[in-house]
Amino acid sequence: MNRTEVHGWVAGGFEQVREAFAEVVKDQDGHAGSQLAVYLRGTRTVDLWAGDDVGRDTLTGVYSSTKGAATLLIALLVQEGTLDLDDPVVRHWPEFAGGGRDTITVRDVLTHRSGMIGVEGGLPADELADDAVIARRLATQRPYWRPGSMYGYGGFVSFAIVGEVIRRVTGRSLQQIYDERIRIPYGLDLYLGLPEAEEGRYRPIQQWIATPEQEAAFWTNVPGPHSILGVSYGLNSRPPLDQVAFANTRAVRANGQVSAGGVASAGGLAGLYSAAVWGMGGQSPFLDPGTVAAFAQLHSVGGDLVRGSQGNYALGFQAKGLRYPFLGANAFGHDGSAGAESFADPVSGIAFGYARRRFGFGWSYPEHDRLAAAVHVAATTG
Repeated sequence: MNRTEVHGWVAGGFEQVREAFAEVVKDQDGHAGSQLAVYLRGTRTVDLWAGDDVGRDTLTGVYSSTKGAATLLIALLVQEGTLDLDDPVVRHWPEFAGGGRDTITVRDVLTHRSGMIGVEGGLPADELADDAVIARRLATQRPYWRPGSMYGYGGFVSFAIVGEVIRRVTGRSLQQIYDERIRIPYGLDLYLGLPEAEEGRYRPIQQWIATPEQEAAFWTNVPGPHSILGVSYGLNSRPPLDQVAFANTRAVRANGQVSAGGVASAGGLAGLYSAAVWGMGGQSPFLDPGTVAAFAQLHSVGGDLVRGSQGNYALGFQAKGLRYPFLGANAFGHDGSAGAESFADPVSGIAFGYARRRFGFGWSYPEHDRLAAAVHVAATTG
């Protein structure tokens, strides 16, 4: 098998996107095994894949891109009046009270201003796979800073809080409502809870490729397990969280852990944002323009305690207009640790999805910039 061979198609005017994708695959020698999908104002215009054991419909772990799916469901519930972002969490979840948590609102959680980024002593991988367990542990954890005073990325746990609020308000899980209101109606290959019947399409995430010297130098400079970053990324548990093993664990995929347990193809990621903003398959979008604008509005920018200058957020989303300056100011979406990327740009009409099977060394993904730029040029000059 030629691991650098590119499969799939692009619409007229998007040929340069195929060329950019081919260069990315060549640079990676096909080891990543990746997919790229794009919708333009509801119409699929790019559908490409390459690499070892990867096809159009291959599913893999997309880590925090899961937050994008969860946030779009939250936006739908807010639009319908089921949720109020400025409600204190304790209004719906009384057991969350005390320990400096009483003033935390749903909006604080979605904008990473709650201080609830993990728990002392950490969460073992089996507990981190279950949102109900995460919620119980967070309900006794004092915030790591005064809620609302600053912000820092809650990588693996924060969305369990919103999930618990939704369960208290509706009597059903976020994952169940997402399936019924979004995934199934739009036929999306993005699962918050992968059914056993779909396991055959899952391909495991793989560790990055590096020399022993590179590995040693990298880990020497990583903050300690009890630092703000260490707590947020589960490094304070014993043993520290293994991100490769996490996504490759059946319980994580089956539960669809809200912060990082989603499974998708690139087509599922792009389709999600298209369905929300422009619609797809002849169906209307599930969010109205006012809701999209409200959730795309910048909330937390300037200095993430966990991710530094990389951390800029709208409501539940990363601020992609700051990540990619050629996009509109309020482009929004979410990437994932293993290299997934997904976003919508209401100005250019782009819904973008990218997935890969292998971590980039040091969680570095320069191909995101190359592919997003190529897509934007094609979409705006064709």
